[in-house]
Amino acid sequence: MTLGDATAAAGAAAGIGGLAYEIRSAVGAADREACFAVRRQVFVAEQQVPGDLEFDSHDALGAAAAHVLAVRDDGVPLGTSRLLYGPEAADRTDGDPTVGSLGRLAVVKEARGLRVGVALVRAVEDLARERGLLVVDLHAQTRALGFYERLGYEAYGPEYESVGIPHRGMRRAL
Repeated sequence: MTLGDATAAAGAAAGIGGLAYEIRSAVGAADREACFAVRRQVFVAEQQVPGDLEFDSHDALGAAAAHVLAVRDDGVPLGTSRLLYGPEAADRTDGDPTVGSLGRLAVVKEARGLRVGVALVRAVEDLARERGLLVVDLHAQTRALGFYERLGYEAYGPEYESVGIPHRGMRRAL
């Protein structure tokens, strides 16, 4: 399945709750700002994560970071996520070139429960496959473990705190 297939799947599922949306790769400054706006709304405003901790050096659109964006049919951003991979992401993948790191998955409150998060995860997995990666790793807030488990991810290691929120590592072979 390619990102285009994930977009088509999202469009097909978009009838849920009457909300039509698409999933696409984030390209250009406007898409990047849309991704960041969703993250500011979800992580900084709702979850009180300090802005200087939410945004990092990996946020630059480039060879080692691929961002995906869920956009309502009228252009309003609903969610985002990113895939980190390659040498620049070694701090997230233990230096394993076959592993990608899914992170910064955020869905705005009004779109939760409409499978936007599922579509974003699947789109990141599609991007990982397209780049020849074999595994996707992530660091989930513990309250989201069930969501990721339903998508085939398995928790590993002990719980730890990041930005004041309990997390666990999770992985899924592609």
